Amino acid sequence: MWAVSVLRAAPSRAPGRCAHSALAQLRGILQEELEGIRGAGTWKSERIITSRQGPRIRVDGVSGEILNFCANNYLGLSSHPEVIQAGLKNLKEFGAGLSSVRFICGTQSIHKDLEAKIARFHQREDAILFPSCFDANAGLFEALLTQEDAVLSDELNHASIIDGIRLCKAHKFRYRHLDMADLEAKLKEAQKHRLRLVATDGAFSMDGDIAPLKEICQLASQYGALVFVDECHATGFLGATGRGTDELLGVRDQVTIINSTLGKALGGASGGYTTGPGPLVSPLRQRARPYLFSNSLPPAIVGCASKALDMLMEDNSIVQSITAKTQRFRSKMQAAGFTISGVNHPICPVMLGDARLASSMADDMLKRGIFVIGFSYPVVPKGKARIRVQISAVHSEEDIDRCVEAFVEVGRRHGALP
Repeated sequence: MWAVSVLRAAPSRAPGRCAHSALAQLRGILQEELEGIRGAGTWKSERIITSRQGPRIRVDGVSGEILNFCANNYLGLSSHPEVIQAGLKNLKEFGAGLSSVRFICGTQSIHKDLEAKIARFHQREDAILFPSCFDANAGLFEALLTQEDAVLSDELNHASIIDGIRLCKAHKFRYRHLDMADLEAKLKEAQKHRLRLVATDGAFSMDGDIAPLKEICQLASQYGALVFVDECHATGFLGATGRGTDELLGVRDQVTIINSTLGKALGGASGGYTTGPGPLVSPLRQRARPYLFSNSLPPAIVGCASKALDMLMEDNSIVQSITAKTQRFRSKMQAAGFTISGVNHPICPVMLGDARLASSMADDMLKRGIFVIGFSYPVVPKGKARIRVQISAVHSEEDIDRCVEAFVEVGRRHGALP
């Protein structure tokens, strides 16, 4: 009689238990990472604003009005009555949204009008709208550059530029921040490639410094390269008429491509764009993935941004106003003993070094009626924590002086000043 052996299979886990176990493992991993962020003093809390954006706001849990010194509301247009009214007009006439991407049924006359207005503003041939400038940067490099080309990027460029470059197949070169000798060395190395594109922020958002566009454009001309500038922290308020760093530095005819935003000085809502030569913009409509696969900008946002541009083009005196107020803040803070990064830009980083110090001082500033935020790793490099102050054209001189007085008081309390 044959002996029959019975092999018993190991009991299998139920699918539900596996999923629960995987989720529990994920929770444990993430909790450990979050505790590490808290322990390093780099935890980022979100304060809740209960009013419109502006120089004076209301904050949940804090009584009275608070002076806001950390918004990108450079021209004070985020809650301007004319900007709001333009948004309401478009909302009523063109609806809440398009429920479509642009190439299907998402292009209205107002989108084309705004693109034409942006091109006129920058004195370029054409422009294309994106949901944000992050999307404009994400779509540009992949659509234009191939493995035959090269892109040369400042090491401190915005994360959206870095991410956009990562998506493309071009050969990638990173040059040291504002270092023209290193850029030239990289341009020499990139001569073997078909196209060379130098990519830089016009104004760097964490440090308030400005790219040396004259020198960049000279090198680009010498080595046969194109120049791309992200103008998010320049459009509307840098240069004599607010056109940006290319106007400020006298190279408007030498910068090939500009990407910028509608979400800062130009109304503060949302949206971004690319503007430049017509033959460059057309391929973006065909190939830029954020453009092809994202809903069109809502009509209200289009109306707000269009009105903000109209106001700026009709009267640019507000540009001079923000320049004078920026100089007032910087000079008073430096006289008090603080180190302020950057040069003559409304972004005024108060350099503190330690992440906990920056966070604690920002909390104490709020108690004194000043809304500012501490910036630390990974937003800025380790050991370079700061409180980034941003000046707006609608801040009064009294607002600025009050902010400086609070900084001095808080700085002394925390040992940041003698």
